[in-house]
Amino acid sequence: MIQVAVLGYGTVGSGVVEVIEHNNAEVSKNAGEEVHVKYILDLRDFPGDPYEDKVVHDFNLIIKDQEVSVICEVMGGVGAAYQFTKQALEAGKSVCTSNKELVAKHGVELLAIAAEKNCNYMFEASVGGGIPIIRSIQNALTPEKIEAVTGILNGTTNYILSKMEREGADYGEVLKQAQALGYAERNPEADVEGHDACRKIAILASLITGKYVDAEKIYTEGITGITREDFEFARAAGMTIKLLAQARLEEDGSVLAMVAPHMLSKEHSLAMVNDVFNGIFVTGNMLGDAMFYGHGAGKLPTASAVVADVIDCIRNQGRTMQSPWEETGIRLADVAQTRKKFYVRIKASERGRIDEVFPGSSIIEAIDHKEAVGFFTPEMCEQELDEKCALLKESILSTIRVL
Repeated sequence: MIQVAVLGYGTVGSGVVEVIEHNNAEVSKNAGEEVHVKYILDLRDFPGDPYEDKVVHDFNLIIKDQEVSVICEVMGGVGAAYQFTKQALEAGKSVCTSNKELVAKHGVELLAIAAEKNCNYMFEASVGGGIPIIRSIQNALTPEKIEAVTGILNGTTNYILSKMEREGADYGEVLKQAQALGYAERNPEADVEGHDACRKIAILASLITGKYVDAEKIYTEGITGITREDFEFARAAGMTIKLLAQARLEEDGSVLAMVAPHMLSKEHSLAMVNDVFNGIFVTGNMLGDAMFYGHGAGKLPTASAVVADVIDCIRNQGRTMQSPWEETGIRLADVAQTRKKFYVRIKASERGRIDEVFPGSSIIEAIDHKEAVGFFTPEMCEQELDEKCALLKESILSTIRVL
């Protein structure tokens, strides 16, 4: 029998216990051994909860118990979660987590400890919720040289943008709706400023390169500057707006990693990913494009991904499945030098200067807007765009990258 401990009894933690106990026949069959939850670590008590007898408040009970071989860390944060995870791995206990912040910040160290102690540090649930993107990259796509990963990795921002597009609503109005429904936190900064998506793309970039990509060095831009007017022009051009996270191998050996809103054709598969769903495009040098779609968050989808890692750890006891990430050697491409087309919205009074400042641009003629003009630039580098926008100063109302 395999005994499991769950650290944190919040939304995901309670989901992990539910999946293991309610689907115990399936979990045990697939693991090859009977699996049960022995401990639930939390600061709180849960009187009346069906698993209240499993709740403990002292991590030392877990770390010293030789029967516990797999620990699910679903506490969040990088304080106690980091200390407990490190202690568990050093004791030879495998750890499965949904904590993208911890993986993005300390993954290189924790993977190295797991390799040294012949156990595993697994984090399928840290990216894409219930979408098996990490397992696919590490197993199904192993013959491939992964050249790029592009995705919608945050359900909150995708919900907000989808509602803005459908209802012609302002950002602030939709944010309040998202908060009322529980899709956005009271302090939504991690989501709307792109930090959550940044941590996730840092993890994916580290996976496809085998080298640690520091999330704090990735160019990150959120959705707070997107307006309903931008969606009006996008609609007129047969396009939509999504917050995309990207990691792409460049010809010079560097990696382009960024998070930013992009305008993309309505025909693009990612344009069809709406509301709280996530979609991830993986490009392999032999396979071409493969797309993964599903619930990017939520109690049971995320918990299911954590338990899938638990099963893998049990199947591979005494053997490390993941290679450690190299701590140095990665070089991030300069976003300012990357080339692409841009959507630009300027005051209508400056329409006559478009050809002068942005020669070769195409104006979005399908919309009659009295106060503004929208157009697409020819391909140029981001630094060049900034220089041209500086010539029009306060007349620039919005700029968005085009995929």
